Amino acid sequence: MFEHRASVRVPASSHQVYEMFSHFNDFPKFMSYVKEVTYRDDRTSHWVAEIAGTHEWTAVNENWSPDRRIGWRSTEGLKNEGSVTFEDRGPGETQLEVVVRYDPPAGILGDAGEKLGVGAEFERRLQHDLNRFAEMVRSAPAGALDPASSSYLFRAASAAGEG
Repeated sequence: MFEHRASVRVPASSHQVYEMFSHFNDFPKFMSYVKEVTYRDDRTSHWVAEIAGTHEWTAVNENWSPDRRIGWRSTEGLKNEGSVTFEDRGPGETQLEVVVRYDPPAGILGDAGEKLGVGAEFERRLQHDLNRFAEMVRSAPAGALDPASSSYLFRAASAAGEG
């Protein structure tokens, strides 16, 4: 498995950042390669992503700790696993780190593609998307970080919701 990491400091509490990251169906609003996430049940989700082609997988949640960690592993489709950690860095600041491990499709050809630049491009996009997420949080209006609020950053009528 190949591993990629990205991290960013987000100007919000770990609880707020965790709440936003635990709503996978909002990922397409800030993760450029994630095209769709649908829930199968409270622990299982189906993902569609475009990273050197279109790939799908079903994932199960693993090792979750409220406000501290989200983990997953695929059960079918593109083989991958990873975690997102949320570390308090002072009042209203969270260090967010994403670790993704995956087996590229196409066997040896996929491994070669990873080594020839696909992996580096994925990591660049992941970092860019996390930076974009942090900027969206930084510029969010009052109430926009609360998923129960009508001003929630990712509600359908928000700027993020409309792409």
